[in-house]
Amino acid sequence: MMWGVIYAAAFVAAFAVSAFLKVRVDPFGGKYTVHWDSSVGTVYTDLSYGDGAANRFDLYVPADSSRERYGLVIYLHPGGFTGGDKSGDAQMLQWLCAKGYVAVGINYTLFSEENPQANVYTQSVEIRESIPFVLAEAEKLGYHIDKMAVGGGSAGHTHAMLYAYRDAGVSPVPVTMVFGAVGPSCFYLEDWINMGVDPDHTNPVDPDADYSGIAELFSVMAGKEITVNMLASGAYLEQVKDISAAMWIDESSVPTVCAYGAWDRVQAFSASRRLERALMQYNVPHEYIVCEHSGHGLQNDNAQYAKYLDKISEYLDAYMPAEGA
Repeated sequence: MMWGVIYAAAFVAAFAVSAFLKVRVDPFGGKYTVHWDSSVGTVYTDLSYGDGAANRFDLYVPADSSRERYGLVIYLHPGGFTGGDKSGDAQMLQWLCAKGYVAVGINYTLFSEENPQANVYTQSVEIRESIPFVLAEAEKLGYHIDKMAVGGGSAGHTHAMLYAYRDAGVSPVPVTMVFGAVGPSCFYLEDWINMGVDPDHTNPVDPDADYSGIAELFSVMAGKEITVNMLASGAYLEQVKDISAAMWIDESSVPTVCAYGAWDRVQAFSASRRLERALMQYNVPHEYIVCEHSGHGLQNDNAQYAKYLDKISEYLDAYMPAEGA
């Protein structure tokens, strides 16, 4: 358990630094930001969707409330499943709202000493259960939602993919696309061994190696006991399926935009290659963008990061146009 906690702490620290750099140093000249005021929209903060202390969301609605229907864009915060907050994504949510969408940031119960029962799966369930509350609040304000897209960063990207690939079938409104950056998409042992050493290499499983640390990490993430013997036999794959978005992709999966750093030492880059292969196998429209010189923060490839943001806009225009929402 402790190994998993240490890993999660590193995950949080790595993303926090990269996120700080991108917010404080804008290499794009304001192209992907907006001056937020009442002429753009209104934000309603800390709305409730459940009994938990973290069961809160921020709702951004566009100033133009005259349309009959709107598209909803959810953006889920990063933080290694142990930290982060929806308020940290205000810039992204404002940008999405300025494009004509109802936008929402959702908090979820983080894994901590106070909440040791929280894990990737329980968080994903909270997010799934929040959506009807989000739709009802938007409706109350006069914004009728008839479709949605979901995105996120890092841990939030994982949750966005889980909702889009695993839970879209039970969504109250159709999911039209998913987007995000650097989120773990699946948990195969061979991807998570010595991650970051070689971006194009999947490490062979050594039958004599001690993989107890990986077993503990996967146990923390999945909220299920995963033993070394289960890793050796392959039985663990069924245990991690609920938190492995790439394992849910099929021919009905929604269009996807994603970005990953080739030298990521926080999550397994090889897992993102599996995501790409699954999208290709089932002919899912997608953009898989690799930042060849970057780690988890995508901080060394501004051109590729700009391409990622441009593709988000392009896919939203194609699959959920604001004026046609």
